[in-house]
Amino acid sequence: MQELWGRKVLKKELNNLDSEEITGEKLATMHELNENEIQCLRCGQIQIKKAVRLVNGTYFCPECIQLGRVDTDQYFYHLAEPAPVKRAVHFAWQGSLTKGQKAVSDQLLASVKSVESRMIWAVTGAGKTEMLFKTIHYCLELGYRIAISSPRVDVCLELYPRIQAVFPDEPMILLHGKMEETYYYTKLLVCTTHQLLRFFRAFDVLIIDEVDAFPFVNNPLLQYGVENAVKEKSSLIYLTATPTKELTKKVKFKELEASILPARYHRRQLPVPKTKWCYQWYQKVKNGQCPNALIVTLQSLLSKNDVLIFCPSILLMEQLKEALSKKFPQMPLTCVHSQDAERLEKVMNMRKKEYRILITSTILERGVTFDGVSVIVLGANHNVFMTSALVQISGRVDRRKDYTAGEVWFLHDGHTVAMREAISQIKQMNLLGKERGLIDEM
Repeated sequence: MQELWGRKVLKKELNNLDSEEITGEKLATMHELNENEIQCLRCGQIQIKKAVRLVNGTYFCPECIQLGRVDTDQYFYHLAEPAPVKRAVHFAWQGSLTKGQKAVSDQLLASVKSVESRMIWAVTGAGKTEMLFKTIHYCLELGYRIAISSPRVDVCLELYPRIQAVFPDEPMILLHGKMEETYYYTKLLVCTTHQLLRFFRAFDVLIIDEVDAFPFVNNPLLQYGVENAVKEKSSLIYLTATPTKELTKKVKFKELEASILPARYHRRQLPVPKTKWCYQWYQKVKNGQCPNALIVTLQSLLSKNDVLIFCPSILLMEQLKEALSKKFPQMPLTCVHSQDAERLEKVMNMRKKEYRILITSTILERGVTFDGVSVIVLGANHNVFMTSALVQISGRVDRRKDYTAGEVWFLHDGHTVAMREAISQIKQMNLLGKERGLIDEM
């Protein structure tokens, strides 16, 4: 049963449910630690027995129940990943890497050849995906199994077709919570980090994109999934534009190798956010008004580009949409957030230039690219906008080769540490890029 190779799943998750004889190793689903505690062996989380006891006397795990309930009456089924077999793999990419990209690509390949882990710290829009192609090709030709995973579905949806286009003859699968496709075995796959909980000793190389993003960051459940999904001898690759303190600490103490790319492929510096005082922005939007600072900034930016407006809450987004629709009745605009049923369609329509203004939550802070946009962060001093979020949001601007004079504006009624840190980090990367000769003066 190929679908069990490198997997650890319940019987009800298997495609051939009619078969009474499943050829696979049976593994316990939970482990009793002591009289009071029990540990789930899918997500690793520890529960108090009396809190998770069912009426029939068994125990279940509430932490990973979104993947299907696990209880002590069940078993996981598993088959070991087969030995790698060398083969020829069609590599269809015709592009080229910049000097900076090539250096990172070479370092990544060297780490995989040495079975080492590595962090790639590359600024937003640096072309991280293109830097993976050479290593993915090497792994596939050696018969390795490789996964590219991200905490965000949006990122996975963007990565999948781009990687598929480079390896057009390679079977691939995209795994996420809302997928309708039936699972089948592949050597190359793209998945959300939650889906890694269904794998066990599967991957020779596992690439985690946007490693600092919610819900992966500081999430022991998902990190347990990563640890169990890789083989004992494997390479873990972390991709990020805003590394966590934990990762930077590991690099500092030589526990993790790192490659830093401080510039984008088009050799322009990162747009540095500008700040503007926006008096009582929250109260005004809540009362159905458009703050004057927002109107003035919007009118200026719309003369050159479309505009993404990031808001700190869904309610505020909807209130702002109503206020802007009254202020600019002829302007095509909409709002989008994580619970929006039309989320993917609205993002696609923004790419098609059907909207001039897209009001959004932090759901679009990373992993998406739009042509010719500027960005406004309304209420940049709100606590939802942490340093990493502000850096990522700023990175939505000027990602394409053609320059469109996109700008980033933080509208606020009080500076925060996160705002200062984000601006400082962007300036530091620009300085490092110039020192390395990776940025041209415009």
